[in-house]
Amino acid sequence: MRLFDKRTPLQKEWDKLEVQEQRFLQKRLEKKESILNQKLEEKIPPKLQGTLDAAFAKAFALIFEKGTGIIEKTYQREKLEQDYQVRQYTADVKQDSKSLRAFSKKARDTGTKNLLLSGASGIGMGVLGIGLPDIPVFTGMILKNIYETALHYGYSYESREEKYFILLLIQGAISYGETLCEIDGKLNEFISCGTLPEEYQEKKQIEETAGALSKELLYMKVLQGIPVVGAVGGAYDAIYMKRITEYAGLKYRHRYLDAQKSGMK
Repeated sequence: MRLFDKRTPLQKEWDKLEVQEQRFLQKRLEKKESILNQKLEEKIPPKLQGTLDAAFAKAFALIFEKGTGIIEKTYQREKLEQDYQVRQYTADVKQDSKSLRAFSKKARDTGTKNLLLSGASGIGMGVLGIGLPDIPVFTGMILKNIYETALHYGYSYESREEKYFILLLIQGAISYGETLCEIDGKLNEFISCGTLPEEYQEKKQIEETAGALSKELLYMKVLQGIPVVGAVGGAYDAIYMKRITEYAGLKYRHRYLDAQKSGMK
């Protein structure tokens, strides 16, 4: 405990966030392959990875192009934006830790609700033996969760810049070791400058994020395609959703606090 702690509430929240971010990175220094994955590996058809890559890429492209409006029907965007403005006004007036923590609390509550929906959906699909067709639903749930998190912190999600940030978030959340650290650095760089990298191609980033997701979920989606037993694979939807939710919460909070420090919010 620090006696006579002269740090501002904002600095205290920033220091706490840095510890949480480092903890997230440390926990994922290396990937430990499960015994179940090792046993399933020999049963995977050679072309299935490519099929899964394409399915995730198609889901992202379709939702970005036509599906955002459909996702927005599952929550009240205008109300979330108004709630953010109220929280921001309170934070500007009070300038204390409690008002700053209100943003992450709201995002956490939403994440928990979406986590339950994702788990129920994945298990239900698994019991019925639906694996690969679940991908658009799962992708939509991921984006719904991130969109709501963004709104809680006062950010939108329609522009190319925001889509880049979101795609990187998802890719980073399911990565490990040096790859995760590299993506985390890219996210922090975007937070600092707010611009796209030179020669950025959205299609390529979609393919990279889709590839990372499909590689991580390959065995579970195969298992999910087996009736009844697939409930185990479907439950992994919630596990990966939890990881993406946690990382998105950290990076949007990083973005928000960074803007507060520089007086941009």
